[in-house]
Amino acid sequence: MQLPPPRDPSAYHLSLVCLGNICRSPIAAVVVRQQLAEAGLTAVRVDSAGLGGWHVGEGMDPRSARVLVASGYDADEVSAHRAQQFDRDWFAGRDLVLGMDDANLDGLRRLAGPGDRHRVGLFGWFGRNVNEIPDPYTASGEAFDKVLEMVEEAAAGLVAELGSLLAPAD
Repeated sequence: MQLPPPRDPSAYHLSLVCLGNICRSPIAAVVVRQQLAEAGLTAVRVDSAGLGGWHVGEGMDPRSARVLVASGYDADEVSAHRAQQFDRDWFAGRDLVLGMDDANLDGLRRLAGPGDRHRVGLFGWFGRNVNEIPDPYTASGEAFDKVLEMVEEAAAGLVAELGSLLAPAD
């Protein structure tokens, strides 16, 4: 996927979307934010949301929080997460919206208007060995470790692409 250009040249706004916004997309948001900070890409804003509203206002799934904190991610950022539901009106303010799996991608494409469909993709496309990020919600705790591993790989590819896109022209 070729990254769409920013709507506002001073910032790039990215949304990461899964089903309920308590497992995969918040893990991805924390990882992407950290990798962006390490790359010095401070003009990129990242949020996460779910297609469904079942968990709106809830914190991150404890298993997601545990795997992030155990891997050295910021515990304050992890505990600050509150689930929110993606709204089609958000497209107007987002440069890129990435789903975690094919079902999320299909749902986002249905919400997007014709002018925004090129801004919708699959997060896993940015990883070398990743496509879909599977939902660990009903799986064992080990599934959360695997999700984090997949997210870190996809995030590295995405951050590299964003770095290329947003690099000042010579």
